[in-house]
Order: sequence, then C-alpha cells, then structure tokens
Amino acid sequence: MSVAIFGKVINERNTALICRMIRLLKTENVFLHRSVFHCLQSTPEAGQIAGTFSSGFNLPGDLSYFFSVGGDGTFLESIHFVRNSGIPIVGVNSGRLGFLATIAEPELQNSIERLMAGRLPVEERSLLDVGSSAPLNDFPYALNDVVVQKKAGLVTVHVWCNDEFLNSYWADGLIIATPTGSSAYSMSVGGPIVAPESKTFIISPIAPHNLTVRPLVIPDNARLRLKIDSRMNAYTLSLDSRSYDCTTQTEITVKRANFTVKTVNPFSFYSSLRNKLMWGEDKRN
Repeated sequence: MSVAIFGKVINERNTALICRMIRLLKTENVFLHRSVFHCLQSTPEAGQIAGTFSSGFNLPGDLSYFFSVGGDGTFLESIHFVRNSGIPIVGVNSGRLGFLATIAEPELQNSIERLMAGRLPVEERSLLDVGSSAPLNDFPYALNDVVVQKKAGLVTVHVWCNDEFLNSYWADGLIIATPTGSSAYSMSVGGPIVAPESKTFIISPIAPHNLTVRPLVIPDNARLRLKIDSRMNAYTLSLDSRSYDCTTQTEITVKRANFTVKTVNPFSFYSSLRNKLMWGEDKRN
C-alpha cells in the first residue's frame, strides 16, 4: 500500500500526529508533502519516508490513499493534489468541527486498522465546475461551494437556469453549494442540510433585500449562468477557500463537474450531524 500525507499547518502537535500515523500505517511506501517532510526531518520516522511531493503533478501514480491532516480547509486544498485521479482522501482532524476531516486523534488507530483491512467505505462527492472569463488558475472546481459576494454596498445577481431566467437576487451575495457544502457556508445563511449522495445544487442568497426570497434546491444536471451588477463595478468570486477579484463584465457559469472526489469516512453522515451539530442534545433524550 502506498499513501501520501499532506498538511498545511505543521506545528508540534501535528508533527507528533503524523509521526504516529506513519507508525500505525506500517508501510514503507509513505510519501510526504515537502513542507511536512521538512518538519519531520529530525524524527526517527523521517527515515521511513519513501519520497516527497510538492504538487499533484509529482504524486506517485499508484497511491492507495491521500491523507489530509488538519481541518476542512486542509481537506479542500487536498483536492488540488488528487484532482481527477480517483485517489480517495482520508481526512484526519486536528482542527475543530470537521465535516470532511472526520477522524479525530482518539479514533486514529481504530480507523487506520479498519482502513488497512479494507473495512472503511469510500464515498463519491460531486464538484462544481466554474466557467469564467476571469483567470481561475488551472483548477476551476469547488467541492463545497461557489460564492459571489459584494465588495461594498450590495450586488444584484441575475441568475439563469438552463437558459431560463430564474431571479435577480438583491443581496450581499449568493452561494451555490453542493450537498457536501450544504453543511458549510450555505447552512450558516439558512440553507437546508442535504445528504451528500443527493444529486442537487443549493442556491442560497446572503442577506437578501427581499423577504420572499428563500434558498432553492435544484437538480445538479442544471447549468447556471450568473451576471452581476454592482455600483462598485466589482465583486468577489470564491471557489471553496480561493477568492478572485472580478469586474461586473465577468459572467459566471456553474455546472456539475464531469468527475467526482472520493472520500473515506468511518462515520455515517447522520451520526456526524448528531455529533458535530449536537443534534439530540436535549434533557428529554
């Protein structure tokens, strides 16, 4: 078995966590991101490393799993490494809530043992494919959401769905989320929580200036087109955690990507809702 390990913040705690992971994995084919390897150089585990990588383009081609060590932000960045390779991402949580990075340190040993034995399920998550005349680097995809947001004042976001006019949202912004992203920013503005296997998009306005406007769930085979008006002649476009400055001349298209991201999660979606959002925390239960 060959595995890769990535982390954004490599502090003393995360260094110790990664060293423990290497010991538990019991494989000679462990590859580390260069920044992670630099922090582990003085540890005994550094001698067990098969190699390093700096991007998705120099990852070994036969990886079994890609480990993301951190929070959900680190998990989202991990997608830039695996891309459309089909390598499953395993999220080890050293952050806080963790809907994507679900394996906390107390469950690490049990989860890795189950993983090595092939007893952890692999889920496929859909992504958003964003088209724009603005440069979006070489990876115009988002696992959680695409967000159009004001620079100042408010924006008007005109939306077409499959070339049919849907609405003009007068608001601070607009979120288009996948089911995976339904428990992130979209939820915080009142959007519904959607099971990850649902084939849907969620359109949620941010602080709409019209009380009759509510979040909308549509099939994910729809194609959305967005045109933005603003007195500032500018707005911010975000794909997960990556933000871009755009002018109002920049139109956006959003559709389902033609590939999925595979994730490994030892916990069901519904148990995560109960544990992460404390559902059922009631003295009557």
